[in-house]
Amino acid sequence: MEIQLGELIDQIKKEGVDAADTQAKAIIDDANAEAEKIVADARAQADKILADAKAETERMTKSSEDAIRHAGRNLLISFRESVARELKAIVEDNVNAVYSSDELAKLIVSIVENWAKQPDAEDIAVILNTQDLAKLQENLLAALKEKMLQGVVLKANDNFDGGFRIAVNNGSAYYDYSAEAVVDMLSNYLSPKVTELLKEAE
Repeated sequence: MEIQLGELIDQIKKEGVDAADTQAKAIIDDANAEAEKIVADARAQADKILADAKAETERMTKSSEDAIRHAGRNLLISFRESVARELKAIVEDNVNAVYSSDELAKLIVSIVENWAKQPDAEDIAVILNTQDLAKLQENLLAALKEKMLQGVVLKANDNFDGGFRIAVNNGSAYYDYSAEAVVDMLSNYLSPKVTELLKEAE
């Protein structure tokens, strides 16, 4: 009887220990699963934070690069426009200097002489503003007569400030040598060359 009681006690102890072991194992398994889930969630969150940070960094880098490119383009355009303005001012100063000197009469005579050689050039008229005409008329007529170009007519027109225009064939064709036209022509001719020089300097 004592043996059976001992066996029964051993059996109860064994079952209790087994049950406790099973329960402990279940608790440990649950804890491990929860820990793994927490670690996985933390990793996923960390990966998302890193991905978001990388995307934001790339966006900011691209935005900064675009802003730098845009600022660079604006600066270059502004510089080229400034150079073009300065170039036009220099050309204008030089043209005005020539047109306000005694060289203007020589220039007019030379151009009229060349026009007179054209077979279809008739009724040549030199058009100047009133002020230049009054100043140059005597010298011009003398120079034209000397070159045997007596048929050339001098006319006044105040639609332009300086320089002159040549009209041929009763005014059917005009050739504009006014200060403004010459400045524009020279500036347009020089601008591409300046642009090429600027490109070489980049």
